[in-house]
Amino acid sequence: MRLLFLLVLVSSLLDSCCLSLNCTSLNCHVNARCATIKDVDGCYCNDGYTGNGITVCDDDDECINATQICGDRANCTNTNGSYYCTCLSGYMSTGQERFTTSDGTSCIENSKAICHLNSVCVSTNTRRTLSEISTKKPLEFLQSVKNKTTETLTPVDVISYVDIMSQHLPFLSAVNDSVPDRETLVNTTINVFVDTVNNFLKEDEITVWNKIPERERKTSITKLLHTVENATLGMSQNFKSTTQLNVDASDIAVKLFAFDSQHIKHEHPHVSMEGDFIKLSPKKKTESTPLTGSVSIVFLRYNSISSLLNTSDYSEDEMKQDMADTEKTIVNSPIIGAAIYSSPPTLYELDGITFTLKHLQVLGKDFGTVCAFWNYTPDTMQGHWSMDGCERQYFNSTHTSCKCNHLTHFAILMSPRHILDEAHYNVLTRITQLGIIVSLICLSMCIFTFFFFSEIQSTRTTIHKNLCCSLFLAELLFLIGISITEKPLMCSIIAGLLHYFFLCAFAWMCIEGIHLYLIVVGVIYNKGFLHRNFYIFGYGSAAVVVGISAILGYKYYGTENVCWLSTENNFIWSFIGPACLIILVNLLAFGVIIYKVFQHTAVLKPEVSCYENIRSCARGALALLFLLGATWMFGVLHVVLQSLVTAYLFTVFNVFQGMFIFIFLCILSRKIQKEYYRLFKNVPCCFLCLR
Repeated sequence: MRLLFLLVLVSSLLDSCCLSLNCTSLNCHVNARCATIKDVDGCYCNDGYTGNGITVCDDDDECINATQICGDRANCTNTNGSYYCTCLSGYMSTGQERFTTSDGTSCIENSKAICHLNSVCVSTNTRRTLSEISTKKPLEFLQSVKNKTTETLTPVDVISYVDIMSQHLPFLSAVNDSVPDRETLVNTTINVFVDTVNNFLKEDEITVWNKIPERERKTSITKLLHTVENATLGMSQNFKSTTQLNVDASDIAVKLFAFDSQHIKHEHPHVSMEGDFIKLSPKKKTESTPLTGSVSIVFLRYNSISSLLNTSDYSEDEMKQDMADTEKTIVNSPIIGAAIYSSPPTLYELDGITFTLKHLQVLGKDFGTVCAFWNYTPDTMQGHWSMDGCERQYFNSTHTSCKCNHLTHFAILMSPRHILDEAHYNVLTRITQLGIIVSLICLSMCIFTFFFFSEIQSTRTTIHKNLCCSLFLAELLFLIGISITEKPLMCSIIAGLLHYFFLCAFAWMCIEGIHLYLIVVGVIYNKGFLHRNFYIFGYGSAAVVVGISAILGYKYYGTENVCWLSTENNFIWSFIGPACLIILVNLLAFGVIIYKVFQHTAVLKPEVSCYENIRSCARGALALLFLLGATWMFGVLHVVLQSLVTAYLFTVFNVFQGMFIFIFLCILSRKIQKEYYRLFKNVPCCFLCLR
């Protein structure tokens, strides 16, 4: 036994010696190792390299040689002898930023990374998704999209699938004429299409939509509305016989009518969809030669997307408080749509549409309703709610009835009852336009007067020049640029300039009050020094306010509806705050001036009665009221009260401010009357008027 043990020990030592000798004698590659594998001694390339181990050990590119080694949510990067994965934009690693698939790390959606703001990310996801979808036939395409959207989607998936559906809009309506039982195929295609769209609109997916920023969300919703309307209308044109088709899903319903010219007199399309009623009224035909052709009509109803088209996101508890801001709207009904295709177009012409929609929430006594439609541009897919062409016929706490003269997507907007209806809005718009034009003419005459007549030059005249110039530029910009919302950059510039020139006008109004106060109280001052400081305050203070506002909130210059300051994050107070401060200063100066003038009049004219003193003060007070901008107080009252009376008072008193300035500063001024007399006395017609 001892001899056997000794032999085994010697044999083991000899084997080790031989192995050591073999590795020493081999000249392995720098990226190889000497090893015994399956009883074979030799040089073997390290992991990540391929070759004979002695002369060749080339890098093995795992990113090319392996099929999606990092998966479809990560990029693969090759390194010498290895590789690493990094997650795509919009995803985050569960472990290290750089990882390999062998360590158990994966990529999950990163809720903090706003991938859908990155066009590259969306385009990449769209192309990848499209490569996985069959696009041979419309029905196969829709079934493929339907299957892939059954599970919970990510925000990028929602945007990508909506883009894909939008891009394939013409393709969806195409049906081969040679297909047997064509109408059955069209019927099936419409049903699958509705089910596919319903996958995007389920209540579970609304939280996904809400993760998308408001602007991008509205664009995608608009694309979806546009695609559904045009796709269903296009598919319906493939019916050759009179057809009525109802397709109901959990969150979208479609009702379709197709008929020919022989049935037009008997067809008055109207539908009732879960308590909502819609009816089309065609124009009456004259007794002329009858036309032949076909008509397709589609009605749509969306249950769950109303909240996605609100102008801001807030909870139900904050709803009533937030609705005090007239730029915010609550969609308080399902969204309905109607579309018509007529061949020829004159075969079925629309006279109007009436609809009654049920409110999503019962109205309280402080709220009213507005009939609105989603007004969008197909080129940009940017939309907003508009009331043009729609009027409310009746409403109560649960329903609203409307009539519109056009077709599109409609809804009922919930609003405080003090929000102006369309009729008053149109009247105020016309008053504003007329008043600004009149004021511009009067202000230009004021500017001519203050610059042309040398005999009236004084410190007050200098103030009046700059006040009129600032107000003229502000009102001119308001008239020509307040509605240029289709150009965001230009709209922001217009809003900034309006902010600046209106503040300049306020600053010079303040200077006028301060100067009158100095005159009344008898303060002695250096004229040159005062003028220089007046200019610094008049234009510099406004520049400082606008500059700080632009630095801190440049994105709030310009809104979707007007080129003015946004109310978001209370940015409007960058104008209202300084304006209110100046109004307060002017009113204090105004009170002192009235008191001093009354006291001065009583001393100098003891024979004049108290009534005459009051009338004299009232005349001066009226001039100062319009000149110093106290009428802007109506604007503050309107913001607080939001009443119809304050809206009209603020509009009338302010848009005609230029006219009042011309009357009180020029027409009623004795000095300027003399200058006008000297200027026009040689003109016969003017001389007779002056007499």
